Amino acid sequence: MINVFQPSLGKEELNRIEAVFRSNWLGKGAVNNEFISDFAKHIKTEKEHIFTTNCCSEGLFASMEMFGINSGDEVIMPTISFVGAGNAVCSRGAKLVLCDVDKRTLNVRACDIEKKITKKTKAVMLIHYGGIPCEMDEILDLGRSYNIPIIEDSACSVFSTYKGKACGTLGDMGMWSFDAMKILVCGDGSMLYFKDPELKIKAEKWLYFGLESKSGYSNSVDKKWWEYDVSSFGHRAIMNDITAAMAVEQLKKLPDFIARRSEISRIYNERLKEAEWIDLPLSIPEYCTHTYYFYHIQLPNGKRDDLAAYLRANGIYTTFRYFPLNRVKHYDADGSFPNSDYASDNTLCIPVHQSLTDDEVNYICDKIIQYGKEKM
Repeated sequence: MINVFQPSLGKEELNRIEAVFRSNWLGKGAVNNEFISDFAKHIKTEKEHIFTTNCCSEGLFASMEMFGINSGDEVIMPTISFVGAGNAVCSRGAKLVLCDVDKRTLNVRACDIEKKITKKTKAVMLIHYGGIPCEMDEILDLGRSYNIPIIEDSACSVFSTYKGKACGTLGDMGMWSFDAMKILVCGDGSMLYFKDPELKIKAEKWLYFGLESKSGYSNSVDKKWWEYDVSSFGHRAIMNDITAAMAVEQLKKLPDFIARRSEISRIYNERLKEAEWIDLPLSIPEYCTHTYYFYHIQLPNGKRDDLAAYLRANGIYTTFRYFPLNRVKHYDADGSFPNSDYASDNTLCIPVHQSLTDDEVNYICDKIIQYGKEKM
């Protein structure tokens, strides 16, 4: 079966993990700090704005704590969002307010958000769909006008930029995912960004029990290094040096990964022109760069599910991300979402990962084109 997502790991990651084993320190330590420094350079920011945690979902939940979201507050997000984002809002007793998206890019727009703003709105959480940057100028202007923080779920956008700035660093807080299905993978892990360095310090403490002083070897100040105090009732959500070792090596390979994914997308764009019955992804503006996390096609003829079944029967796995939150009954969402409904019923994500061979890419194109000849 040709997978939709697939990691690319090699001896470099194994060698770095072996070095961690030899060091006798498996927790959060020097390798973690190395990854933070390297990633800060990658996203062109100062390391005082970022730190690691064990998964991107922790970042989603932490955002609610850091921006003081509580019962009675409202948080706006596009209905095409990750379930973890919806859970983060609802876990605080806040109201999840969903808005529509652009039906072709599946990204939220400022006009979609503004329709949902009320006096109770305390934050906007958006996602850059598949690594395609949202049009951020208008959204950031909206945030400033209403004094609402903008939280960027950049889980899929580790290489995406908007007008020269990394996605995830445009708003008040951002986060990237390094789980097993992402491009830069370390099993599980995440990087969090805060525009306000003071808020970053607060979040880092909250994600480590709210500790006010370090203990053990890392404490070189206190005479009694086993003593501590807490400033909040936080919990423990850290990245260890084993996962950080993988991440350090993966970050080195990231430009090559993106180049290959870009080439695969180019082949799809060229070959699938023949399948005139599907809509290909729109071109992104010149002032943006793309991570190519998804390659999504749309079938505006009700045949999406049939094509997915046909491809699966021919050894090609496909999917649709993300199942719209307005259709998750537990969220009890209000409103109508015509663009999201269109996208959800007609969009298919086909395989795009750096391990795909040209033969596999062309086989996928052949089968999609063949389906059209047989079924359309």
